[in-house]
Amino acid sequence: MPLVTTTEMFKKAYDGGYAIGAFNVNNMEIIQGIVEAATEENAPLILQVSAGARKYANTVYLKKMVEAAVETSGLPIALHLDHGDSFALCKDCVDSGFTSVMIDASAHPFAENISITKQVVEYAHDHGVVVEAELGKLAGVEDDVKVDAKDASYTDPDQVQEFVEKTGVDSLAIAIGTSHGAFKFKGQPKLRFDILEEVGKRLPGFPIVLHGASSVPQEYVKLINQYGGNMPGAQGVPEEMLRKAATMAVCKINIDSDLRLAVTATIREHFALNPSHFDPRQYLGPARDAVRKVVRHKIVDVLGCNGKA
Repeated sequence: MPLVTTTEMFKKAYDGGYAIGAFNVNNMEIIQGIVEAATEENAPLILQVSAGARKYANTVYLKKMVEAAVETSGLPIALHLDHGDSFALCKDCVDSGFTSVMIDASAHPFAENISITKQVVEYAHDHGVVVEAELGKLAGVEDDVKVDAKDASYTDPDQVQEFVEKTGVDSLAIAIGTSHGAFKFKGQPKLRFDILEEVGKRLPGFPIVLHGASSVPQEYVKLINQYGGNMPGAQGVPEEMLRKAATMAVCKINIDSDLRLAVTATIREHFALNPSHFDPRQYLGPARDAVRKVVRHKIVDVLGCNGKA
């Protein structure tokens, strides 16, 4: 089975009241952990690559590893560019075999966002690739994405129909109160389900995406702090809120920080307990297992996409 687009995935997810996990990948062990969990649960997957991951691991290496995941698992897997900030970057990913790209022009005024997004859509569609865009601004930090809380803004439901019609985009990331990164919220986060519901009314049947939707599992935060870290008060979006969003118009939920926390906490603990180890397999193996555990939980208990491959 070759890499697939998200078109059929999202149609099934929308109709079935669940969401697809879009997991950020940076190396082989993270990819293996994600794919092992999805294989166990027979779940479709979106493996996504940020600009930072491209710089770190090289696009060719990442794409070949994702192709290996397809070959070994037989699952429907889409390869997606996360937060592409320019036409040139999106074009490069289309040309190198990605099946989905995101153009994030949300930092620009509405009309300019439309113009940039439309340019990407026209090129991508000519090459059989689907496009995600963003309307509204999420606070937080993720790789090259940095938005101060004062600059964040909710998505305006009055703009979504015009945006989708003028750009021809295939899915839309909206801002309803999620946030990038692990240091997220002071107090209990409040997602604007009223905005999500209104967007769903304006765009019936259209797939919506949530970014910044990691829940920041406290077991890994505690391990990091126990073994020399400094993450006071780190928290994310409660999983029951994400599950509710998945039963509405949300068809794709991005998960990155949870995987990073699992990897880092496991490696920190391993070296604290085994300071003389120097073989990377001794600490990357347990890290891979931690990723598998997190992803399997997300697939079954949050996304609801188990058995949907």
